[in-house]
Amino acid sequence: MTDTIAVRAKNLYKVFGRRPHEIVQQLEKGATRAETAHLGTAAVIDASFDVRVGEIFVVMGLSGSGKSTLIRMLNGLLESTSGSVTVGGDPISGTSPKRLREVRRSRVSMVFQHFALLPHRTVLDNVAYGLEIQGVRKSERLAKARQVVALVGLDGWEDKLPGELSGGMKQRVGLARALAADTEVLLMDEAFSALDPLIRREMQEQLIELQADLGKTIIFITHDLNEAMFLGDRIAVMRDGRIVQIGTPEDILTDPANDYVAQFVQDVDRSRVLTAASVMEPARSVIPVTAGPRAALRVMRDLQTSAAFVIGRNRVLAGAVHDKRALAQVRSNESDLAAILDPEITTVTADTLLVDLVEPSVGSALPIAVIDDKGRLIGVVPRVTLLAALGNVSSNTGELTIVDPPLTIEEAVLTDTLGDAGPDQVSQKGVTV
Repeated sequence: MTDTIAVRAKNLYKVFGRRPHEIVQQLEKGATRAETAHLGTAAVIDASFDVRVGEIFVVMGLSGSGKSTLIRMLNGLLESTSGSVTVGGDPISGTSPKRLREVRRSRVSMVFQHFALLPHRTVLDNVAYGLEIQGVRKSERLAKARQVVALVGLDGWEDKLPGELSGGMKQRVGLARALAADTEVLLMDEAFSALDPLIRREMQEQLIELQADLGKTIIFITHDLNEAMFLGDRIAVMRDGRIVQIGTPEDILTDPANDYVAQFVQDVDRSRVLTAASVMEPARSVIPVTAGPRAALRVMRDLQTSAAFVIGRNRVLAGAVHDKRALAQVRSNESDLAAILDPEITTVTADTLLVDLVEPSVGSALPIAVIDDKGRLIGVVPRVTLLAALGNVSSNTGELTIVDPPLTIEEAVLTDTLGDAGPDQVSQKGVTV
C-alpha cells in the first residue's frame, strides 16, 4: 500500500426524487434526511474519502445506510446528484458514457453479490468475458483466463457451466473475471454475503492473499462488522446516508466516534481484531544483563514480581531471570547474570492477534514480551491487560505506585541479602525501575 490516491470521493450526494438539487441545498444548510423526505430520498449525503493504492477500504453499514448506492457512484453506474469522483485521476462524475466505458474497462471492475455469471458460458469463457469486451484476441484472453482460474483455486473446472457450480465456486468465478480484466480497482458489493459461513471465511482469506500478491485496490461493501474488521485496512461506517467514522479496525473498535458506532461494535470478537501493539504497555520489570543478581532482586522486590526481563545491548531481549536463581547466585557470591538466564520466554510481534496471546499468557510468570524485527523489547502484555482488552474494560494499570507493606519472611531474606544497596546504587548499575 502506498500514499498514492487510487479513488477520491468529494462531497458526494445522491438523491432520488422529483427535486434532488433542492434537497441537496437544504441538506447543505443543515436539514436532516427526515426533514427532506417529502421531496425525495437522500441515499448518500456529503460523502468524502480517499482510497490509497493497494488498500482494502471497507464501507460498512446496515441496510438502507447508502453503501450500495455509494459504490455504484464510484464507477458511474449511478450519476451523483452533487460532488465528484475520480479513479486514478480520471473523473467519473459528469463523464460521457463513452469515456465511462473506457474507464471501466481499464481502471475499475466490479464483483456482485449474486455472481452475475453468463449461464450458457463455461467458467473459462465467463472469466475471459471482460477481456473479450476489451477486444483482446481469443488465444490471449483464454490464456489469461486460465491463469486467473488457477489463481482462485478452480483448476479443472474451466469447462463447467455455472449451473454445475456451488455458490462459493460461482463467487470465485466472479472474482476471477474481475481479476482477469486487470483493472487497478476492484469494487465488491456484498460479494460474499450470499455464501455459507465457512465458504465465506475461505473467500475472505483468499481475497486477502490475492490482494497481497497482486496489490489491487479494493473497495468492499458489507453489512457484516466482523467481515469488515477482518478485511479492512480502513473502514468507513455509514448511517442514514452519511459516513459517521473512517478509521482502522482498531480505531473503530477502541475509539468509536459516537454511540451508534459504539453499539455497532460492542459484539465484535475483539481477540481477532486487536493486536499486541494495541494493548501493550511499557516494560517495567527490566534490567540490563550487566546489572547483576542483586540489582535484579531489587527490581523484583520493588515491583512485587518474581521474575524480570533481561536485555542486552540496544535493548535486545536476552531472556528472563527468576528470583530464586538470582538469590542463589547472590548467596554463592556470583555476579554473572547471563549464567542464570531463562531463554524460554514467550515473545510475540506487535501485529500478533490477541487470540494468539491467551494460551501462552496462562502459565507465564512474566507478561508476554513484545519484540520488534530486531529482537528488541518494545513492550509487554500483562495478563490482566489482556483479559481487560478481551472483556472491553479498563485494566487500570496506569503508573505503578509502590506501597511498602509489612515484610514477609521471604522479603526479609531478600532485604537482608541486598543489604544497604539503595535505589541510587541500583540505578548506577543501569537498572530502570
